[in-house]
Amino acid sequence: MLRRNDRNLENIPTGALGIIALDSCKDLGKKVNDYLVKWRKEDGPAHKDDIVFHGYERDTFLLNTKVPRFGSGEAKGIVNESVRGMDLYLMVDVCNYSMTYSLSGNINHMSPDDHYQDLKRVIAAIGGKGRRINIIMPFLYESRQHRRSGRESLDCALALQELVRMGADNIITFDAHDPRVQNAIPLNGFETVRPTYQFIKGLLRRFPDLTIDADHMMAISPDEGATERAIYLANVLNLDMGMFYKRRDFTRIVDGRNPIVAHEFLGSSVEGKDVIILDDMISSGDSILDVARQLKQRKARRIFAAATFGLFTNGLSKFDQAYEEGVLDAILTTNLIYQPPQLLERPYYINCDMSKYIALMIDTLNHDGSVSSLLNPSERIQNVIERYKRGEAI
Repeated sequence: MLRRNDRNLENIPTGALGIIALDSCKDLGKKVNDYLVKWRKEDGPAHKDDIVFHGYERDTFLLNTKVPRFGSGEAKGIVNESVRGMDLYLMVDVCNYSMTYSLSGNINHMSPDDHYQDLKRVIAAIGGKGRRINIIMPFLYESRQHRRSGRESLDCALALQELVRMGADNIITFDAHDPRVQNAIPLNGFETVRPTYQFIKGLLRRFPDLTIDADHMMAISPDEGATERAIYLANVLNLDMGMFYKRRDFTRIVDGRNPIVAHEFLGSSVEGKDVIILDDMISSGDSILDVARQLKQRKARRIFAAATFGLFTNGLSKFDQAYEEGVLDAILTTNLIYQPPQLLERPYYINCDMSKYIALMIDTLNHDGSVSSLLNPSERIQNVIERYKRGEAI
């Protein structure tokens, strides 16, 4: 496992560290802050009298910001303390639909558009006084609208360009739907991070009887878009890989898309094997459940679905039913976006905490260190697999 003290943090910090966790990301921001406060209290005494480390050790790195709203639904961003010369990290969860505001007396749930607008308001309130602005947006805003098909808007690219024009130096996201959208801002920092290591750790903690080899386990891509994720997992664990592709009816359009007729499978036999289905998000869940049922028909043993973002837009009843029928054995998603309390209570749900990982990235970037070891976790995955095989606690 990568520990903070394994890395070279001898570079002078870019500036005093400041974290702005918007209301949508308060819980995750607090966890990240707790790690950073703890680490820097351990390191602080060594730099106590060094002026370039001024503000290095603090009781909290979270800055006091607010985005109040008027009765009309309009809002403004306010920063209540000085940010001059600071290395700022803004955290926002555009998928937090649990937040509401009053709109002419009506209760309105916040959409991704509202959260994105709030992010811009806070950047505008900073007013160029920060030394560097880094945006941590786990679910990349409009990432599903990442390419043009006919005459339509290219929202994700527009959003990235707008953030850069407003002064954002780095944009850090997780498992972007299509990382090539970074081509819209080729001169600025853009990192997309995959939580493969956290998925494997979560699975090994819950299931003590896994046999991790090509004879007993397989990585599955539910569609052609997720193939790269499954290939990476198959390579680091030395597994076989299979994939499904969606056969669509191009003669009809339903809800703006060509409906899926069937999922067709490409790959070797899954009979008697544990299977990990990998994707970037679970939205309604129809595709993942259809793939899981097809794998069961092909006599797969246990089926685990791992997705970075669990949106569950149509509720959890379908997943409850699939679990009761023995179609799904576990679902793994991260805490990078809002998780409803009822999801956390489900017996089949495995929550993968990403707060320490984000804290490591912020700490490294603040020291202008290399994050390449954080972006490629293959060595850490091998270490945790070896410990698992030796029967050590993960």
